[in-house]
Amino acid sequence: IAKGVKASMPLAQGYEEERKSSGLIFSGIYNSNTGINNLNQFIFAEGITKDLNPTYGSIQKLFQRRDDLISFCEDRIVNIKANKDTLFNADGSSNVIATSKVLGDATPFAGDYGISRNPESFARDNYRTYFTDKQRGVVLRLSMDGLTPISEYGMSTFFKSFLKNDTVLLGSYDNKKEEYNITAPTTLQTISYKESVRGWSSFKSFLPEHALSVGNEYFTFKNGIPYLHHSATPDRNSFYGFVT
Repeated sequence: IAKGVKASMPLAQGYEEERKSSGLIFSGIYNSNTGINNLNQFIFAEGITKDLNPTYGSIQKLFQRRDDLISFCEDRIVNIKANKDTLFNADGSSNVIATSKVLGDATPFAGDYGISRNPESFARDNYRTYFTDKQRGVVLRLSMDGLTPISEYGMSTFFKSFLKNDTVLLGSYDNKKEEYNITAPTTLQTISYKESVRGWSSFKSFLPEHALSVGNEYFTFKNGIPYLHHSATPDRNSFYGFVT
């Protein structure tokens, strides 16, 4: 079979790279039960893009919550329906309906808050998520009742100065103590929030590079080495081989 005649002409506008910081693109489906793997397929004719309002800023973090996708933008937190759309009635009420869309309606949560450019401040505990908004000087919790600025629990003035001095704000959740820890390396402080007291329970002297909870144990990393917290054997106030 011959290749035949090829016709070509130059485009009126040349190819160039485009960065869409406020848009999403998704591939085909993956289903291990039926052996379907279309993760390498990106067919624009099937509507595989979802663009958010560019005034929300760039997308910094994506988080799946049940059957919704939460997009943490610089200036807003957006709830994107997965395989659903919102049908609005004449009286202003809404109903959720199933559709063939992979990503449905995108609705911002109430409150002019975002995650700024600190996705590393994000931490989760079941259905709750915690993060900072450096641009507005607040620490936030996203739960079933929406966004709550938890820095206002007696610490609003403190956090306005605490957050602005650091480019990196490390957030982690300690499952054993049930605390959200946020570390500011420049300020040399780690501060903890606890739901049971609905406030900021303590200041701590350890400054990790990274932290996470695994199997109800809390680990932090220093110089690439993992350290176990809440152990009964080390000396008190001893972190990373130094007494503080």
